[in-house]
Amino acid sequence: MRFSQPPDPIDADDEAIHKALAHARVVPLLAAVAYATGDVSMLRDELRPDPTRLIEPDGGVDGDRAEQARALALEALARFRDRGSRVAPAPDDATLRRILGFMVGDHMVDDYLELFLEELSVHGDDLRAPDWRKDDLAPGSDLRVAIIGAGMSGIAAAHRLAQAGVPFVVIEKDADVGGTWLENTYPGCRVDVPNHFYSYSFAQRDDWPQHFSSQPVLLDYFRACADVFGVREHIRFETEVTSAEWSDDAGSWTLCLRTPAGEETLEAQAVVSAVGQLNRPSFPAIPGRETFEGVSFHSARWRHDVDLAGRRVAVIGTGASAVQFIPEIAGEVAELVVFQRTPPWLVPTEDYHQEVPEQKRWLFRHVPTYAQRYRFWLFWQYAEGVLPAARVDPDWQGEGSVGLINDVVRQLLTAHITTEFAGAPELIDKVLPTYPPIAKRVVRDNGSWPRALQRDNVTLVTTGIEAITPTGVTTVDGVHHDVDVIVYGTGFTAS
Repeated sequence: MRFSQPPDPIDADDEAIHKALAHARVVPLLAAVAYATGDVSMLRDELRPDPTRLIEPDGGVDGDRAEQARALALEALARFRDRGSRVAPAPDDATLRRILGFMVGDHMVDDYLELFLEELSVHGDDLRAPDWRKDDLAPGSDLRVAIIGAGMSGIAAAHRLAQAGVPFVVIEKDADVGGTWLENTYPGCRVDVPNHFYSYSFAQRDDWPQHFSSQPVLLDYFRACADVFGVREHIRFETEVTSAEWSDDAGSWTLCLRTPAGEETLEAQAVVSAVGQLNRPSFPAIPGRETFEGVSFHSARWRHDVDLAGRRVAVIGTGASAVQFIPEIAGEVAELVVFQRTPPWLVPTEDYHQEVPEQKRWLFRHVPTYAQRYRFWLFWQYAEGVLPAARVDPDWQGEGSVGLINDVVRQLLTAHITTEFAGAPELIDKVLPTYPPIAKRVVRDNGSWPRALQRDNVTLVTTGIEAITPTGVTTVDGVHHDVDVIVYGTGFTAS
């Protein structure tokens, strides 16, 4: 595992650079090259991303325009190499604004410039690190912080407190760090946010093995972060907080703990809840659930000791987890019955299971600020930048959408779904959502989900469930499905 380091000089020839640029996202590429060379002339209006097409890899900059962008970048990087890979002087405020405006739109610059500069961290500085120390602000004060949870948030909170010189202890109910990435081990488990975005700003990797890494890779990352930043020695594992009570008189919290050695209490002046949302399985309130005589379990508590080969399996739920594990088990079970309440919108993601090619890693290591701008671009594509597509236009009259941009997204996603299910037109009405896109969590798709549902041994049931019986599942139309195993892909108790 390699955390990002200052860029290496470019020593590749033009052909090697050309091959690497084929793997670049052109919008952050042009922004990075403009910054490195000082040549902002390449930030042309015709190469700006289209805000209605942000869900596409290059934000709608495709075809000849994408080739033009890569050609401009190749010329500039070749000159940059020949000048000794010396980065241009730091740009002035107007230039920074122009670069950011190229990526997000000029009208958004004022709102995002500060965030952009923090994300950029050109010299590898941790610009979000606390700029204060406890002993400078309150020397000799009695301050101890208890952090509940050693997952992604707990590790980050502990690292920041350590930087500020604040004493802390982390209470973790499990035997290791990682939170959801320790507990969820179902087949096909992986992150559905690109790794270069789904990672700490202060611990970026330029060697992620995949664009959307699997659970073991993510667990290793958080383990490494806990070790590198000295968090692990502050963690009390296999210890659960059962209650926390504040005392005005004492000015502190009393936490009741359940430990391997028994019950005890802990005093702390502040408590950080980093318990997360995706660790308490949610089971549906279906009559008869406890009567099933076969094997049943939740996807977040996967029974690896249960061999599914050749068995009749029911999966209840078609959310983010189910869409990952169903394609993994569909080929080994004898029969798979999938019970769906609400179909998910599928976002086409060609590289969902793909390795990060070496040429792309080369870009991260050699093109100054490309890694940081690529991270910002992912944030813009999949988070902040798509907000306009989720906003409701009260005057909008379209069906199945809430505004013009939302409708464009609906059309794009509808086209993807109908194409993927072209070989099974009888399924399209079942898998095509009727609610507006972005109204709830969307699901990544590289074709594996549509292929799984179209297998001969897979049945998609959209009729409501009436009850679970000792031998299977009965739907409200009176049909009974005999199964040997029930897997609940029904999400988490998030609040």
